[in-house]
Amino acid sequence: MDDRRTSLLIVGGGIAGLATALATAKNGTEVTVLEASPEFGEVGAGIQLGPNATLALKQLGVFDAIAELSVFPESLVYMDALSGDQITSVDLGQPFLDRYKHPYIVLHRGDLHRVLLEACNGQPSILLETDSRVEAIDDLGDRVVCRTDRGTEYTADAVVGADGLRSVARSRISDDEPIANGYVAYRGTLPVSDITPHAGMESVVMWVGPGLHLVQYKIRGGELYNQVGVFRSEMYGKSDDWGTPDELDEHFGQCCDPVRVGASKLGRALRWPMADREPLTNWSDNRVTLLGDAAHAMLQYLAQGGCQALEDSLCLARALSQDQDWVEAFGSYQNERIPRTTDVVRNARWFGEFCHLSGVARDVRNAFLGERSPQDYERLDWLYAHDPQSN
Repeated sequence: MDDRRTSLLIVGGGIAGLATALATAKNGTEVTVLEASPEFGEVGAGIQLGPNATLALKQLGVFDAIAELSVFPESLVYMDALSGDQITSVDLGQPFLDRYKHPYIVLHRGDLHRVLLEACNGQPSILLETDSRVEAIDDLGDRVVCRTDRGTEYTADAVVGADGLRSVARSRISDDEPIANGYVAYRGTLPVSDITPHAGMESVVMWVGPGLHLVQYKIRGGELYNQVGVFRSEMYGKSDDWGTPDELDEHFGQCCDPVRVGASKLGRALRWPMADREPLTNWSDNRVTLLGDAAHAMLQYLAQGGCQALEDSLCLARALSQDQDWVEAFGSYQNERIPRTTDVVRNARWFGEFCHLSGVARDVRNAFLGERSPQDYERLDWLYAHDPQSN
């Protein structure tokens, strides 16, 4: 059997795993990252990063490279998917920057991942290995042994599970399962020239309706338009064949013209069932801890999945730089991160329900939000004003 030795082993080579490798390697830690796929890459298209995440990217030393590949939207605009009327907006311009010091950006997930991968390749203390699916993690007290499906055995001082929603590492700590809610997403990108502007091409636009929403924004320097359409399937729990393209057309068929047109251009080859995880009160088992979706998978409604993973990476690196003992460092890390990520998970669930209201509740929501100023940021401070490198 092939046997290899490292100080910190990270299971998962997505955004969370690479950011953690980069953050910890900057502190002098020898890191090995195992990616199950034949090559490093990101599935999906667009990603939104709030100022808490762009701060983290600056602290990782990669923001300038990412900024060159990003779009800086003027605002977040919430539209009623049925009437076509604007509900409210959040100004992302100078008042936002004055308050949070760091910008709100959108970009292709693959671009973010590629910049992190290149930064990791520039660190001699990081070893990146593909086609290495971890099947077993054994904590032996003074070390951890991981075995892959290729028969390779890795011995490490400690292990970070950054292996996503269906984490192998998490199964060591909890026997819980992902929680589905009957919502499914369809995604796609298309040339900007194929879109007729309605709610503003320079903004992130979220059309909300009863049991559905459509998010739209530019990526790739403004050349591509990213779209995500989400709806609650009436067939969920009744049939294995749920959330189909026919259901997509039926749900969005009730919407105003710009939403119907946008939904008609979504990719149909893949559907993405929505799921999160119930927050845990413990992420660690001796020399093994969790990070990113493996620790706190969340629904997408606050656009914070990747943002919280970036925060995790820097918090863990800081804990490791302050504590020589792995177990103590993991304890410090999770004690700081669990309360915050629990808040984000639960607020993401609430905001999803809020976006998908119908009937009188929808009317009340629209009227309430219609009274707020685009520069009213007070309710966003808890989310965007966080510094992952401060206590």
